[in-house]
Formats: sequence, structure tokens, C-alpha cells
Amino acid sequence: MKTNLFLCLAFLLGIGFSQAQDLPANPDPGKCYVKCITKDEFKDVEETIEVYPAYTKLEVVPATYRTVEERVLVKETSKKFVYVPATYETIEVPYIKKEGRTDLSINPATFGSDSRTFEVYPKTSGWEYKETTCDSPNKEDCVVACFVEYPAQFRDVSFTTLANDAGTSNIPIPEVPTVYKKRVIKTPARMDEIEIPAEYTTIKRQVVATPATTRSVTVPAKSQSITRTVLAKKGGITTWEEVDCGLLNANVLPIFYELASARITPASKKIIDETLLPLLNSKPVSIELMSHTDSRGNDDYNMSLSQQRANSVVNYLVSKGISRSRLSARGYGESRLVNRCANGVECSEAEHQKNRRTEFRVIGN
Repeated sequence: MKTNLFLCLAFLLGIGFSQAQDLPANPDPGKCYVKCITKDEFKDVEETIEVYPAYTKLEVVPATYRTVEERVLVKETSKKFVYVPATYETIEVPYIKKEGRTDLSINPATFGSDSRTFEVYPKTSGWEYKETTCDSPNKEDCVVACFVEYPAQFRDVSFTTLANDAGTSNIPIPEVPTVYKKRVIKTPARMDEIEIPAEYTTIKRQVVATPATTRSVTVPAKSQSITRTVLAKKGGITTWEEVDCGLLNANVLPIFYELASARITPASKKIIDETLLPLLNSKPVSIELMSHTDSRGNDDYNMSLSQQRANSVVNYLVSKGISRSRLSARGYGESRLVNRCANGVECSEAEHQKNRRTEFRVIGN
């Protein structure tokens, strides 16, 4: 009771003096109230208006055509010249492949053999002195003179004789005849003139049978039923709605997201349906949705991810029929951790998951 009374007093202290004069009369002790301003009420009315006036328009009655056939010249008579090439025949032309000639044959010199006796030493004679053994002391007494004759000396010498000296003899070589093939003009080239006849075709063409005319047609006006939204009841009336004092603080909405995801799971949708939808459907209050991330990841990325998480809850409530003007979404990234799991601190997955949360609180409108 003391806590609720404190929250209520704190809420009242934040209201200006002029607004405090409009506070609800005879409030119950320990109750909290939020100021709600009634919205303008509108209703739809259906009205028929002329969206297009009646007018007269002219329509063209197109011309009619008939088809006629006509023979036309598509190619004039002309001439062409056809070149007829020359024709050739092959003849054989004799020629001397190798001329006849006389070659010279060398007859080498021939030799014979002979011999001749030569006196190589003449016949000689003369006295020859010889010593003999004698007892005379005078050697001349012991010399004997003998007249000796030596016959002449002869030697047979063999030698080569020239039988025939070197010479030449003529050897006739006959010529070698052959033929080559030569193409000669059989009929000369010529130009034949050929006449090309004219060409005709039959064409079909359309000619006007009846010319185009116009006719007038009245186009009726067009009406349209539109639905207009008109003000049925002016809003702006201040009312005070009693709310649980605890809802004025940030209350954890037990929606815990998957890592790096802003997807609302089926279990989370059930929590929203059971927590926020009954409150928003029963009282014309507004709420603020605040989403958070754990400390893992880049700070800027986490700030963006938390905003996406808050927006996903808003979008889900709008899909359930809640006016977007009653919903406020704000992401805080990892700036409001609920435990010790800051950057660099090792924590379990369950501890990190407590920081991936969405909170809500009731605000006036």
C-alpha cells in the first residue's frame, strides 16, 4: 500500500497546477490514475456524386475498301553478257633433253722392258811386287816382280722403254630426245549476249469504296458512390482512468528473443495477447514499449536490433486492431543490462537471454 501510494503521489507531483484542478474527485487511497483525452469520433456517410458529365462525342465511321488486282512490271527487259572462257587442248612438243657430243678418252702411255751389258771396269795388266821370305837383310833382294793381267768387268742393266706415248681417242655420245606437254587454245574466249525478258506480277491493292464519315454519340454522365468520413463527436474531453500503479513503471514483458533476431515467436505472441491486448482493449491508455539486447555484438548494431524488436511488438499490436497512435516504440540496445553480462564478461546463455527483453509501461495520452 505504501509503495502504491508513493507511485501515485510521484505521478501527481508531475502534473501541472492547472491540470491538478481537473483531477478525479474522491479518489481511493493508494490508487493511481492516468489522464486520457477522448479522441474525436468519426462516422462514414455514403454520397453519390457526378464524377463525369454527360457529353457528345463524334465517332468516325471508317471508310470501306475493295480489293482490285493489277498486273505490274517488276523487272524491265535487259541484257546480260556471259563470258565464255577459251578452251584448250594439250599437245606434245619434242625437244632435245640432252644434246649429242663426242667425249675424249685418255689412252695412257705404254712401256716395254729391255736390258744392256755395260763394262763397268776395263781389262788391266801390270807388274805386281810381292815380298818373299829370304835371308837377305836387303828387302829389295826379297822382292819378286810378277806380270799380272785382270779381265774387264761387266754388268747387265735392265731399263724400261716407251712403247707408245699417251694420247686420246674420240667416244661419240648420242643425243637424248623427249617431249613436253603444252596447252594451246582450241577455241578462243568470247562474250555471248543474252536477252533477259521482263518480269511481271499481279498485285492486290485496296481502293476506297465509300469514304469515311462521322456520327455523333451521346455519352451519359457517370456517377460514383463515395464514402466520406465525417466528425460525429468532438473529442478532447479529459478523463482519468484508474490503472494498476505497477503499470506506470517499466514492466518486463516476458518476451525473450533469439540471438540476433527480432522475430516474435508464437509463444511471445501468446504473452502479448494475454498481457497487453486486454489492457489496451479495456482502457483508452497508451503504452511505451522498450526493447533491449545483450552485450554481444557491435553497439550500433545492437541499438538498431533493439529498435527492430520494439517495432515488431508495435506492428503485432496494430495487426490486432490497436491504433498505432497509442503505441510508442524505443530501442535501448545494450545500454540497460539487468545483470553483470557486459562486454568481455563470460556469461551463460541463460544470463545473456535475460538482457534480450522487451519492457512496457502505461503512459497518458
